[in-house]
Amino acid sequence: MMWETVHKNPIQANLLDYAAECRSFSWEGARARLYGRHGLNIAYEAVDRHAETERRHQTALRCVGRDDKVTELTYLDLHRETGRFANVLRELGVGKGERVFTLLGRVPDLYVTVLGTLKNLSVLSPLFSAFGPEPIRERLRLGGGRVLVTTPELYARKVAPIRDSLPALEHVLVTGDGPAPEGTRLLREAMTGASPRFDIPPTDSEDMALLHFTSGTTGRPKGAVHVHAAVIAHRATAVYALDLRPEDTFWCTADPGWVTGMSYGVIAPLTIGATVVADTGEFDARRWYRTLQDQRVSVWYTAPTALRMLMRHGGELAAGYDLSRLRFVASVGEPLNPEIVVWGLRALGLPVHDNWWQTETGAIMISNYAAMDVKPGSMGRPLPGIRAALLRRGADGRALVSDGEVQVVEEPDAEGELALRPGWPSMFRGYLDDPERYAKAFAGGWYLTGDVARRDADGYYWFVARADDVIKSAGHLIGPFEVESVLMEHPAVAEAGVIGKPDPVAGELVKAFVTLRPGHEPTDALRRELVAFGRRRLGAVAPKEIAFDQNLPHTRSGKVMRRLLKARELGLPEGDISTLEGSG
Repeated sequence: MMWETVHKNPIQANLLDYAAECRSFSWEGARARLYGRHGLNIAYEAVDRHAETERRHQTALRCVGRDDKVTELTYLDLHRETGRFANVLRELGVGKGERVFTLLGRVPDLYVTVLGTLKNLSVLSPLFSAFGPEPIRERLRLGGGRVLVTTPELYARKVAPIRDSLPALEHVLVTGDGPAPEGTRLLREAMTGASPRFDIPPTDSEDMALLHFTSGTTGRPKGAVHVHAAVIAHRATAVYALDLRPEDTFWCTADPGWVTGMSYGVIAPLTIGATVVADTGEFDARRWYRTLQDQRVSVWYTAPTALRMLMRHGGELAAGYDLSRLRFVASVGEPLNPEIVVWGLRALGLPVHDNWWQTETGAIMISNYAAMDVKPGSMGRPLPGIRAALLRRGADGRALVSDGEVQVVEEPDAEGELALRPGWPSMFRGYLDDPERYAKAFAGGWYLTGDVARRDADGYYWFVARADDVIKSAGHLIGPFEVESVLMEHPAVAEAGVIGKPDPVAGELVKAFVTLRPGHEPTDALRRELVAFGRRRLGAVAPKEIAFDQNLPHTRSGKVMRRLLKARELGLPEGDISTLEGSG
C-alpha cells in the first residue's frame, strides 16, 4: 500500500520556512538565545533563569500519582528545591564531575535531583527503575557512582543485595517519610536542613553533565558522555521538532531512565518555560487518554509501541475523551509504522510526527515538522544545523571505509548507512573510559550511526534497518522494518518482529513473529494467509515463515528486540538483556 502524503497548511508553527531556516541557522545563534549566565549550565537554563522573571509563578511540573493525586511545582518552587539538593551534595562533599545516579520513576524528587546535581556541576546518570540488580550494579560500577537517589522499596529489592560490591557508592538517599533502610539516609530529612539558596559555580560548556548508558548486542554497556553545551540542542530541537512554546502543557511518556526521558522529559521543555506533565502510573489506554484530557496536554511525545497499543482499541475509545487542547503529537524510540500516522488522523485528529535520534546524538536529528508535509513512514528531514548523508555500504551492511575515506550516496532512493557531520552541541563527547570504541564510531569526518536508510528526491529520510539487522537473502538486502510495516497492514496483525534465519541456499530466509489483534486465532489457515499477503505486497523479500507470538520481547523504550528473537530462534546466547521489558 502506498500511503498518501499528509499535506500541512498551518496558520502558526515555530518552523514555517524549512529551507530558509536551514540557510540562516547557526549553533552560535542558537546559543545566543540562551541566557548563558555562569557560562552555560543546563540547570540554570531550565530553572533558575525562569525564577528570575514573571514566569516564576507558572507551573513547571505537574506530577500525576498512581492514585491520580496531582502534585505541582512552580518554577520558583523548583528553583528552591534544586538549590536545596545542590547544597545537600555540597554537604556530602560531592563536587564537580562526581557521579550522582537516580533510580526513580516520574516523581518530583527525580526532577529535583537531576537539576540540583547539574547545578552543583556533578554528573547525572539516570537508571531505569525496572532494571534488575545486575544491570544496576554494572552501571554504578562502570560510572563510578558516588551517590544514588532511589526509593526504599527499590533499594531493598535491587540495591541492598549488591551494595557490598560497590565500594565507591558512599551515599544512598531514599525518598519518602521513612524509616530509612540501614545504610541509607532520608532525602527529605537531608533537604530540610539545606538552604534553598545556591549560587551555581562558573560552568564551562564542555563540562561533563550527563552520563547515559546504552546496551550493545554483546559486551558491557556503553557510557555516552554529554556536556552542558547539549542544552543548546535540547532547546533548539524542542522548538523546531516538537513545536514547543512557553504556553504549552507538554507530556513526554518516556521513562526518565532513558535519554528521551531526560532530554525531553526533563530538560528541553523546562528551557522553553512550558509546563511538564509526568504520570507515574503504568500504561493503560483509558488512563492515558484521561491524562491527555484532564491535564489539557497540548504537545505529546510518546513511543510507537504505545501508539500501537492505543490503536488496538480503535478510534472509539479516543472519541470518548476531550482532546481538543492537543495540537501536536510526536513519536520516538523506533521507526513509526505508516499505519499509525494515518490512525492518528482518524483517532486524534492529528498525524503523528516521527523523528529520529540516538543516545549518542543527545537530541533529535531528523524530524517531521509542524508545517511540513508528512510522508507516512518517513523519519522526516534533518534539523537546521544538522548535516546528514548516506554512505555506501559493504557486504556487511556497514559503511565502506578505505584509508579513512568514505563514499557519499548522492542518487535518490539509494540506500546507505546514515551518517552525521559532527559539531552539533549535544553530540556525545566519548564513551566513558573507552576511547577505542568511540574512535570506531567515526570515519572520514562523519559520525556513523549504524542505521541503514534511504533518502527520496524531496530530501526525506526513510529508515531501513540497523546495519546489523539487515537480512541478506538470495542477493537481496532486506530491511526488517519494511516487512514489519506491511504485515501490520493486515487486519489480524497488531505487531510484528522480523529476522533473518540462516538458509543453506538463500543465505538467510525472512521469518516473521506476529502478535495478533483480539478476536483472531493463530491458525494454520491464518499463517498461510499472512504468507500470501506478504508475497503479494513484497514479492521475493516477503517472509517465508510466520510464527505467532503474543509476547514479543520489547525494550523498555518500546523497540521489538529482533536480536533477542534471533538468538532464541538459533539457540544462541541472549547477550545483554538488561533493557528487556520485564527484566527487572
